[in-house]
Amino acid sequence: MDENRRPIKSRSNRLILMLAGTLARSAITPNQISGASVIFAAIGAAALIASDSIGAMIIAIAGIQLRLVCNVIDGLVAIEGGKRSVVGALYNEFPDRLADTLLLVAAGYAVAAPSLGWAAALLAALTAYVRVFGGVVGLAQRFIGPMAKQHRMALLTLGCVANAAETALHRHHICLFIALAIIAAGSALTCITRTRAIVRDLHDVEAGANHA
Repeated sequence: MDENRRPIKSRSNRLILMLAGTLARSAITPNQISGASVIFAAIGAAALIASDSIGAMIIAIAGIQLRLVCNVIDGLVAIEGGKRSVVGALYNEFPDRLADTLLLVAAGYAVAAPSLGWAAALLAALTAYVRVFGGVVGLAQRFIGPMAKQHRMALLTLGCVANAAETALHRHHICLFIALAIIAAGSALTCITRTRAIVRDLHDVEAGANHA
């Protein structure tokens, strides 16, 4: 497997493989699938803002999960389906950053803490920046957490589920705020852990060169 490709367990899921195979045989391109992830994220973000509605939370959860499905399938269609393109790397990264920003910023407005949402979105983008920078200096990209993309989206989904439960029970809405705060803090920590890993790897490369 490409060392710069995010390891995702769901790539071996039978339903995911069947869907990817169907799309690979169609006229749909991997870049279009990547673009669709932004559309699903935008739908989820719009629903997040209406956070006092159980129905809106269900739509938000669906938007988040469909965004993730697109993120898995686009790579399968591109690589396993033989539909790579010269701009595929751009479509693999840029839609992710847009989707993260839409969802996290919307969550911030949903909990009346827009600055927290923007901070979470910025820190999420920085985790990707640090990862890609590792590749720029010649290292394998590090997808380590504790708050990589799949962890951010899992926690945001859990926050939406808890928010829906709070609405049903007529409780004060705090769970989505807590989830967003953890995402922001965890993303900051992820930036640190990835940066430290890059530093270690660079020192290892230097040590290996000196002993060669």
